[in-house]
This record gives sequence, structure tokens and C-alpha cells, in this order.
Amino acid sequence: MIKNNHVLIIAAHPDDEALGCAGTIAKHIAKGDNVNVLFMTNGISARNDITPSDKLERSGGMANAMKTLGVDNYQCFDFPDNKMDTVPLLTIVQAIEKVLNNTNPNIIYTHFAHDLNIDHRITHLAVKTACRQILGSCVKKIFSFEVLSSTEWQSNSMPKFSGNYIVDISQYWQKKEQALTCYQKELRDFPHSRSLECIEALATLRGATHGFAKAEVFQIERIIEC
Repeated sequence: MIKNNHVLIIAAHPDDEALGCAGTIAKHIAKGDNVNVLFMTNGISARNDITPSDKLERSGGMANAMKTLGVDNYQCFDFPDNKMDTVPLLTIVQAIEKVLNNTNPNIIYTHFAHDLNIDHRITHLAVKTACRQILGSCVKKIFSFEVLSSTEWQSNSMPKFSGNYIVDISQYWQKKEQALTCYQKELRDFPHSRSLECIEALATLRGATHGFAKAEVFQIERIIEC
């Protein structure tokens, strides 16, 4: 008998999950998998002239995106936005470990190790540290997702994202698009790479490269078959 997966998405900011793996989230939920989402920061506090209403709007966008994708269980930590490198790594790792103990995921999706954004990089490092490959670890699969306006903007001297795990999201593209529009203020006009046109173009390219209408691709960090 096939058991449902327990999936945990760990994203630095609300909207990273929509950009990186919203179609895959919707697909997991459609299959009956248990999905939890963890955000590390509120994604907005580092900006100038932020008001309480701005924070509420971003929080509301997060809640609407989760509802759109069908995610019932999510939480947002209050690590400093775009300043996660000012927090001891151990503190971040221990916070993630508590979530792992509560959710027991066998699959994790998180950021690529070499994104331009510092919070993305720290999140990846903390996830890999919290999910050390020790006897009894519940985490059997870890995948890194790409986030437009960060993954592709890193220095050419850094390792490049290499998507080698392909998820057909043709049936879930509309869900992804709806989740993205929940973060309307985070989107930009074309030809910015965080425009809806560019996000769809990437999904089309990733899909067509592998014979699908739309796809999300991930870099494999771990696959353990027991």
C-alpha cells in the first residue's frame, strides 16, 4: 500500500514558494500528500518606509496563496528579512529542527545553495544542516528550487543551478499563476524576470524541454530509497 508523502517547503520569504514550486505543491495536495510550508522571514521588513499596513498586506498575500494552493498548515518565523546572515546559524537550524520534529517530512523543497539573495543561501545551509544524513532521519528527499530574480542573477563565478528532477505541472499552472497574483506587489512588468510573462515562459521552457506543456525543475540534493 502506497503511503502519502509528508512534504515540507522551507522558503526564505512569502512568494518564494509561489515562484519556485507552487505547481508542485498543488500537485502534491491533489495526490493526497500532507504539505506544510515554513517561511523564515516576513519578506518585507528590510525595505525602506515600510508601514504596518504593508506588513499586513504581505501577510495577507501569504495566507491567500496558501488557501489558493490548498495548504492548511503553514507558519512564518520572524528572522530578519534580508539579514539572516546576522543570526547565528545554530539558532536557525534549531528552529527548523523543531518543525522537522513536528511534521516528520520525508520530502523537502528549499532554496538553491547559490542564489544571489543572502536569505535564500542561509536557508539552504540551515536546511541541509538540520537534515544531516544520520540514522533514523525522516528526510529521504531534498530538492532545491529556482527563484527568478535570484537564481539566475548570481555571479558567473558561482556554481549554476542544474535542474535534474522534472515535475510536470501542466494541470497545475493555473494554480501557480493564481498563487503568484496573491503577491501582486512582488511582481514586476515585463521584461523583468519576475513578471508573469517571464515566469510562464520559464515554465513553458522547462516543460517543453521534457515533452510537457509546463514544468518546474529542481536540483536534487538527496534521494534515498529504503
